[in-house]
Amino acid sequence: MKRLKMGMVGGGPGAFIGEVHRKAARMDGHIEVTAGAFDIDPEKSQAMGRELDLDPERVYDDYKAMLASESARSADERISFVSVTTPNNWHFPIAKAALEAGFHVMCEKPMTMTSAEAVELRDLVRESGLVFGLMHVYTGYPMVKLAREMVRQGDLGEIRKIVVQYPQGWLARAIEREGVQQASWRTDPKQSGAAGCIGDIGTHAANLAEYVAGIGITELCADLSTFVEGRPLDDDGQMLLRFDNGAKGLLHASQISIGEENNLAIRVHGENASLEWHQENPNALHVRKLNAPEEIWRRGNDYVGEKCEAAAKCTRIPFGHPEGFIESFANHYVNFAEAIRAHAEGRNPSADGSDFPSVDEGVRGMRFIEAVVKSSQDGAVWVKLEND
Repeated sequence: MKRLKMGMVGGGPGAFIGEVHRKAARMDGHIEVTAGAFDIDPEKSQAMGRELDLDPERVYDDYKAMLASESARSADERISFVSVTTPNNWHFPIAKAALEAGFHVMCEKPMTMTSAEAVELRDLVRESGLVFGLMHVYTGYPMVKLAREMVRQGDLGEIRKIVVQYPQGWLARAIEREGVQQASWRTDPKQSGAAGCIGDIGTHAANLAEYVAGIGITELCADLSTFVEGRPLDDDGQMLLRFDNGAKGLLHASQISIGEENNLAIRVHGENASLEWHQENPNALHVRKLNAPEEIWRRGNDYVGEKCEAAAKCTRIPFGHPEGFIESFANHYVNFAEAIRAHAEGRNPSADGSDFPSVDEGVRGMRFIEAVVKSSQDGAVWVKLEND
């Protein structure tokens, strides 16, 4: 099967997430990195191209030059899609330009800086018919897919309560003032947007809750804090949630919780059973039922595949050999590649080819951020999430 050609924007020297995208995209042999505008500094972009051993003619000074040059190539030679791995403020203009040039897009989250931009991008995707992926990575884990399938099959009964957390501690000090690149842009409203911690990791928690439980957040009551003096954006937050089936929820996200690394976790409580999953121990799913011993389902075992085909398909190695973060990125890229091939062949994608976050999740994410910020600014009042 011919590999798809990826053109990347961002992911230059010193970037974290760009290299994760490259490794994940190449993992299963469906995609190759062919071109890129890797840094706002042309010299750094060229340096990244040399490190990746790319054709110098396909390493560009900026994304506009890449789109113009790649568009002029033959269909067999041009890039198949654009991967956007820049700070948040560049997501919308790059994704919009790529779609307008006729390229499919995989974009880091949050998708845009405002919900108005998100809706504009969604409308463009719908009008163009192109494939758009959003990298909410955590829904790519096999045991998250198993959890979702258990909810779908009714194992938990009616969902009553969802508790989701995402504490980190790496921003407990003002390291953005020490020149730490990953902290500098995330704490800058001009680059990050209206929210800091909530935009960076709170959106992951909300997306995970909606994906696993299969229900949408309709209202929230949020309290955001900025504990590091002088920091212009939130670094901690908690909120109450209401879902469209009547379920209630709690969401806590923090980047000043010292001792926490990347402790994303979710608990879903139904009328018949509960489940629990931890990102730092991603190969296990805990299931608890009334008057019964706890079940621990472990990735890679046959019984997982018998229960959830999607979980089995995105498992690469036998049980007892941990899979995790990069593999989850790769799972989204595999399904994204299937959707692009289906588009090229004029057919509907398989179920797998539809199982990755899309532009619709991007709109949901921006509306979530804006509702959280408004609720907190207005004194922790209940705010409805706009829905189409």
